[in-house]
Amino acid sequence: MNNPDNKLNFLVISSIGTDQPGIVNELAKTCSANQCNIVDSRMTVLGGEFAVIMMVSGNWDAIGRLESSLPAISKKLDLTTTVKHTKRRDACQSMVYSVSVVALDNPGIVHEIAQYFSQQKINIDDLHTGTYSAPHTGTQMFSLSMSIRLSADTHIATLREEFMDFCDDLNLDAIIEPQRIS
Repeated sequence: MNNPDNKLNFLVISSIGTDQPGIVNELAKTCSANQCNIVDSRMTVLGGEFAVIMMVSGNWDAIGRLESSLPAISKKLDLTTTVKHTKRRDACQSMVYSVSVVALDNPGIVHEIAQYFSQQKINIDDLHTGTYSAPHTGTQMFSLSMSIRLSADTHIATLREEFMDFCDDLNLDAIIEPQRIS
């Protein structure tokens, strides 16, 4: 990449390792020490593993220094880390909608929903799933929350009606609505 030093460059960092206190602090400190800014991130604990994916920005030299420092910090924290150079997402005329689904837990729900939106050529920006025990009955329940990006020419009423019919066929309780800015 031949970007001048004064232009922002972007790096996506993905790490996973056994959960322990201090991982977020050490990663954030390493970014800061190398004059990089954490632009976007997702961090969570799954089972006993901590997982993080973040996009950082900085000038070319800062990104290079950060990239060079990641193997040592990964070894110190016992993380498996990968990096990928990227760019900012192109701005386009689109609308972001939230989709929430709750159902009895069954294999394949994520696939069915992802396939539905893929067939509609709708991009999934963010997806979170989980399971929990229903109050009173203890039945294992599944929940999904995601953000989808719709082109400006999408006919929302039609999409909503077709998606709700799809969910009814699979016995899924669902809501699709404009995403609220928080």
